[in-house]
Amino acid sequence: MFMVRSNVLMDQNASSSSGGRLFFAALPDTDAATRIYRLAHALKRAHRFDRAIIEPRRLHISLFFLGELSEQIVQIACEAAAEVRVPPFEIWFDRSVSFRGRPGSRPFVLIGDDGVDRLRSFRRTLGVALAGKGLKRLAKRDFAPHVTLMYAEREVEERPIEPIRWTVNKFVLIHSMRGHVHLARWQLRPCGSGSSGLL
Repeated sequence: MFMVRSNVLMDQNASSSSGGRLFFAALPDTDAATRIYRLAHALKRAHRFDRAIIEPRRLHISLFFLGELSEQIVQIACEAAAEVRVPPFEIWFDRSVSFRGRPGSRPFVLIGDDGVDRLRSFRRTLGVALAGKGLKRLAKRDFAPHVTLMYAEREVEERPIEPIRWTVNKFVLIHSMRGHVHLARWQLRPCGSGSSGLL
């Protein structure tokens, strides 16, 4: 059961010891998620992977990890997010590659260079807002923008792909444990606009 509390969706049974991970993320729109999913199937066949592909509804770009679920952290994170004023922006990914991971579980991802510059800028803005609310320790600067397609059994070399583009017009706070629960979301709006917080 979920409840609305101070503009935040919280699990009544959740606590700091409930496990899982709490993080901010940007999401592909429905069309982009479908295209990414189709591409993932094609790449799985090309590389002869056996592992399951991440479903379209769970595709995302992680922005900041905030630790385990905590009502206090959620509240502070939401206050910081509500202060962010950035207009929607376009991003694109144009390569596939393997990241290092556990043996037999290598993240197979999409990455980009110039196509994610504005995403980097947006993340810096969000990081400043988090630091201003006392979460500087969580606003880490290391960032490798990517969309994970699957956790493959082995690594493969980087390859170019037909760019997949979409406009980022919102970001979300996710609790990931046995699936993804969107606790809150915010529309991107330019400076001078009203509050961007939505449920």
